[in-house]
Amino acid sequence: MSVRTLLPVFADQLTARLASLRTMDPARDRVLMVEVAEETAYVPHHRKKMAFLLSAMRHHAEALRAAGWQVDYVTLDAADNAGSFSGEIARAVARLSPEAIRVTEPGEWRVLKMIEDWENAFGVPVEICADDRFLCTHAGFADWARGRKQLRMEYFYREMRRATGLLMDGDQPVGGKWNYDAENRKPARGDLFMPRPAAFDPDATTRAVIDMIAQHFPNRFGDLEPFWFAVTCDQAKEARARFIEEALPRFGDYQDAMVTGERFLYHSILSLYLNCGLLDPLETCQMVERAYHDGHAPLNAVEGFIRQIIGWREYVRGIYWLKMPDYAQENALEATRDLPGFYWSAETRMACVREAVTQTREEAYAHHIQRLMVTGTFALLAGVRPQALHEWYLAVYADAYEWVELPNTLGMSQFADGGLLASKPYAASGNYINKMSDYCGGCAYDVKDKTGETACPFNPLYWDFLERNRDRLKGNPRLAQPYRTWERMTDDTRAAYRAAAKRVKAALDAGDL
Repeated sequence: MSVRTLLPVFADQLTARLASLRTMDPARDRVLMVEVAEETAYVPHHRKKMAFLLSAMRHHAEALRAAGWQVDYVTLDAADNAGSFSGEIARAVARLSPEAIRVTEPGEWRVLKMIEDWENAFGVPVEICADDRFLCTHAGFADWARGRKQLRMEYFYREMRRATGLLMDGDQPVGGKWNYDAENRKPARGDLFMPRPAAFDPDATTRAVIDMIAQHFPNRFGDLEPFWFAVTCDQAKEARARFIEEALPRFGDYQDAMVTGERFLYHSILSLYLNCGLLDPLETCQMVERAYHDGHAPLNAVEGFIRQIIGWREYVRGIYWLKMPDYAQENALEATRDLPGFYWSAETRMACVREAVTQTREEAYAHHIQRLMVTGTFALLAGVRPQALHEWYLAVYADAYEWVELPNTLGMSQFADGGLLASKPYAASGNYINKMSDYCGGCAYDVKDKTGETACPFNPLYWDFLERNRDRLKGNPRLAQPYRTWERMTDDTRAAYRAAAKRVKAALDAGDL
């Protein structure tokens, strides 16, 4: 049996109108979808993340079949599974004798390098189609970046607003400002009405995947149940509609807030659906924009959401493909500490970290401020090796793929690229967490204690971070004030901070923080 074109579809390409499928003939061409051990093992992916993606893949295969496509699907537990993408391509080539292979470019550098070897390995022409689900091409981003010493998202975002027409009034931004982030930093209270994201009961297909993951990965990080993620395009659209109707109006005000026990607040929980292809980014932004024009949601909420999608999401993808593969090894601050064990166990007396890790283990989700300003900031202050943190984020979050997670971690969170992406390190003492959350009230440490035995570890580690990186950071104008504050301290105060930081790091090394 032979086919004209073999069409591999990956787990983050669950889109009916995928570029590589357009213009193909369902009667003569064959879709190939595979679940392989190689992809479950390169980092120890959260069990709920794996269940989500494999279930969504299986449902997508059925949707393609219903649309007339022939789909070869290899499950993870199939007896003859080769265990890798290339191994399954080899089996498909031997089985089907395709005249060509056509694939949409993958989201990760390592997979692209793999695909580029297929033509020589299998003696079949390989066509790699651009992924036009994204709004900015690789060439377009490279043109924008050319000649710039620093690649600031804000300026790229304005270009994307102009290109898409979103929230534009002619050539000017609707409302007269490009960015309303300053209005989106209100701390939330637990007595506010908190909407819940749309939840979906597992069907037989999802239940079979959950059982398979439980059997094959009994000791892997992450709770499998309750499982409530959308796994089809229709379900993802229902989740989007729920967000727009119930949460979007307050999303802007409280997008940086953290509340004990409130895991979702007004966040969309749509990134996992956008990143795997169940939702279209531009269509989603257009629907959110319509909510503003219809008077349903305020401008600060709508602009903040759209900025995350056409600004930040497109921007970090551009950085990734512009700077890989060397970007993955960046470590400008020469951080070398291993990732603390409590990032997996949640066994720490720091309430904020415990809350974030516990939620991550149970939901495969934490919102951006929990990632950036809690687990990310602690790792930065403690001097954790950025690649170790990157691998943890990539493993534990259902929306994490290397193209989006790596620049966010190395560039934004850990300042490992030396300021290419961020204008300053996101270093902060416990005051930020105390301002934006209620975590500190139930913590074993005292956020108001700066250097004592009960001092919040973020407090002395903040000044320790600035002092040990003085030669690298002193010239950063956004850190001029903190360094002046440090220099104005008395010798005794600085000595107390140094001693407290030493004590915290010793407790960290002993696994007793």
